[in-house]
Amino acid sequence: MAINNFLLFTLTFHLLLLLHVSSESSRITGDASRTPTKFLELAKSPEVFDWMVRIRRKLHEHPELGFEEFETSKLIRSELDLMGVKYRYPVAITGVVGYIGTGEAPFVALRADMDALPMQEAVEWEHKSKVPGKMHACGHDGHVAMLLGAAKMLQEHRHNLQGTVVLIFQPAEEVFAGAKKMIEEGALKHVEAIFGIHLTNQVPLGKTSSRAGSLLAGSGFFEAVITGKGGHAAIPQHTIDPIIAASSVVLSLQHVVSRETDPLDSKVVTVSKVHGGNAFNVIPDSITIGGTLRAFSGYSQLQERVKEVITNQATVNRCNASVNLTPEGKEPVPPTVNDMTLHKQFKNMVRDLLGEESFVEAPPIMGGEDFSYFAEAIPGHFSFIGMQDETKSYASPHSSLYRVNEDALPYGAAMHASMAVQYLNDKASKESYSSKGFHDEL
Repeated sequence: MAINNFLLFTLTFHLLLLLHVSSESSRITGDASRTPTKFLELAKSPEVFDWMVRIRRKLHEHPELGFEEFETSKLIRSELDLMGVKYRYPVAITGVVGYIGTGEAPFVALRADMDALPMQEAVEWEHKSKVPGKMHACGHDGHVAMLLGAAKMLQEHRHNLQGTVVLIFQPAEEVFAGAKKMIEEGALKHVEAIFGIHLTNQVPLGKTSSRAGSLLAGSGFFEAVITGKGGHAAIPQHTIDPIIAASSVVLSLQHVVSRETDPLDSKVVTVSKVHGGNAFNVIPDSITIGGTLRAFSGYSQLQERVKEVITNQATVNRCNASVNLTPEGKEPVPPTVNDMTLHKQFKNMVRDLLGEESFVEAPPIMGGEDFSYFAEAIPGHFSFIGMQDETKSYASPHSSLYRVNEDALPYGAAMHASMAVQYLNDKASKESYSSKGFHDEL
């Protein structure tokens, strides 16, 4: 009888303990776990949507190139101040790093790039670029607006966050690898994972696209000056013709991919510019060629092979060649590789937020993105948010006719906010953190 009473007491104790743990878990995650389902509705509300559109258009009218985004940064900081969001500035000259939440671990980052391109806008509309020769032709104005929209919603729900969301507004994505400089200046301090979103005209509005593993290729540039001995075109025997040498170089570079690369391992070597000579009857002293390299693996080996081909072909043709693999300070970027675990979390978030049919599996893309530096340093995930509309046509990035479908802004803002909340909730359910606070470091 005593044994039965003891067993009954033990079972009752464990049952009460389980009920207490379950109740405590619900209290901790209850409000936060329901928050993501509200983000899209909030982002589409006039208060948030119209505000994001105004920001995006103001940025579009005043584009700034890499590491020159002073007014862009000023606008971002002004909006963060109005929200009451703490931030660090400057980071990497013009970058801003904001913080929302507890100020304690875990930390998860959301990134938006903010630089424009040296292009003349060809789209005639009310908010056309007011700066000659510069335009937002890759959607970075939209990226900033979406991240600010996410910040606005996250700040309103900051008391439900199970950690800290880090907002990274990054300069100089297009040319100077601003992500690398931000990492060097501590933008990822304490951060355990990072997410980035890019607008695309290749996916329908309301859908998103990504893939696990290699998404974007490593990319970079090269420039070579091939020097010979100029002279009259009618007596070529008295010259050392750099045009012939350059022609041999261009043809030989095509063999690096077609004859030396595994067909299942995609690579690109493109010569996209040739400069030299200014008369019909004069052989010039030198020719300058340049182009781009793309690879998902073996990028550094590809660089060395390109350099070797250029110098050796020049020698065969009695010329000299100098090769620059970072022309005009244009840094190469590694491949963008999505973390497998983060990709699973991302797909779950998309399904819950946008519906079962909203995710599109992306093929590997030969374009490059300096988000890859973040994803090399810590687990990262990069995705695309669709903006294509059946009734309209949207040009590809880096086109003078590029436009942003502003109806895509709420989807990007909601995805940013939802992914951050889901990541923090998942971490809170798996781990118990006893880290110190970092309020005085922000």
